Amino acid sequence: MSYIDGMICAVPENKKDDFIVFSRAMSEVFKENGATSVVDCWGDDVPDGEVTSMPMAVKAEPGEIIVFSWVAWPDKAARDAGWSAAMQDPRMAPDAPMPFDGKRLIMGGFNVVHKA
Repeated sequence: MSYIDGMICAVPENKKDDFIVFSRAMSEVFKENGATSVVDCWGDDVPDGEVTSMPMAVKAEPGEIIVFSWVAWPDKAARDAGWSAAMQDPRMAPDAPMPFDGKRLIMGGFNVVHKA
């Protein structure tokens, strides 16, 4: 089965267009390095929780929207090689401006166990 990198972050509502530009650039990098698809979703119905929630997890501030994204890879080996290559790409430079606070980004890699 495939391998997925998942990400959640909070983006200022007034930076939606900047996020889309950023997302398209990152998608190109990942797809050029083996990703099979990249999906970015702008929050629409992401409730606050009492104990835990997506907004709480990324310490969302007023005026920020939760973004949920994932990158699909053929397998973990392709993901590891793809990330290694992507990190060498100048478009991924640490000083490249991000339209969100990267310190509040949550991400991780996942083995797909079911796909319908």
